[in-house]
Amino acid sequence: MSKPYQAAWMSEDLVQFGDAIRRFSKEYLEPNDVAWRTQKQATREAWLKAGELGMILPDLPEQYGGFGGTPAHAAVAFWEVGYSGNTGLGLGINHIVGHYILNCGTEAQKQRWLPGLMAGEVIASIAMTEPGTGSDLQGVRTSAERRGDQYVINGAKTFITNGQLCDMVIVVAKTDPSKGSKGISLFIVETNNPGFQRGKALDKIGMEGQDTSEMFFDNCAVAADCLLGGEEGRGFYQLMQQLPYERAQIALWACGAMTRAFDMTVDYVKERKAFGQAIIDFQNTRFVLADVKATVTASRAFTDMVVQRWVDGTLDSVTASMAKFWVTERQGEVVDKCLQLFGGYGYMKEYPIARMYADARVQRIYGGTNEIQRELVGRQL
Repeated sequence: MSKPYQAAWMSEDLVQFGDAIRRFSKEYLEPNDVAWRTQKQATREAWLKAGELGMILPDLPEQYGGFGGTPAHAAVAFWEVGYSGNTGLGLGINHIVGHYILNCGTEAQKQRWLPGLMAGEVIASIAMTEPGTGSDLQGVRTSAERRGDQYVINGAKTFITNGQLCDMVIVVAKTDPSKGSKGISLFIVETNNPGFQRGKALDKIGMEGQDTSEMFFDNCAVAADCLLGGEEGRGFYQLMQQLPYERAQIALWACGAMTRAFDMTVDYVKERKAFGQAIIDFQNTRFVLADVKATVTASRAFTDMVVQRWVDGTLDSVTASMAKFWVTERQGEVVDKCLQLFGGYGYMKEYPIARMYADARVQRIYGGTNEIQRELVGRQL
């Protein structure tokens, strides 16, 4: 296996942080992967362990219960979790929700939610996608009607990560349908609210350990102070402000996963024999792995640039969209080539490479489909 993630922008503190996550992954995440896939969710104990290690919101300021790290700490965590091959913990969602609240919320909302999100005591989700909208956020039909000192939310959401375990959810809803994108608002909804209902855990072809669900809101009443930031019509702006960082984390996860696939395959072809020799002794094997290594190296260079801009505060939406679509597509190619070198065993789910193959496919869909990412980049040409 390769060493924990290292790059020119990393300090000794970041290297040690990566080492700690790699040990945690090896000792705890990897051994539980199959069990969590079988039960379609991780455990709350796992969330608390991740929170204790500082993996969930490592860049949260100390005043809100954080460790006061930087985006570089978050980047290390995303890469290492991708490398682990474990998809049961939707840590990235807690990170995203934490930053919605940190950057857009009121002071009361920050004090109420951020410490718990950081510690893994509060599991969060984001309810954007609806059965008929997909990546079209402006087309959401979920409504939030102001009634006195409350908002009443009605609608349905689907493909919601952490949907079974979550304690709170950021809901994308329209407070004024006549205003288009300017009529969208975000709400912090506790899942014990009357009128909130979870659907069953969805049966996916990959990432089975991640509890993905439908959600329903039937006259779900929330206090007016649950409006994120306290101002109506800011939702679309808040989403656009944070989406580049979500796409950056997807690219980092993809880069970590493809690196793991490459490492596992090199180990396997050195041990596996065919026709009286190790598979790596065949020229075709070496040529395939040479291509894979070049792809992994290029992807790491790209994501290193993304992280540097994230740390500098210069990461723009176009760069994040390019990273999201380009690196996730390289992930799919790399894992496919690696699986081929495992032969028939690569198609067996008891082998991690098979699970990684299925897990990789959705990377091109969620976080905004890769077609949408190309459109966003193309508009700026």
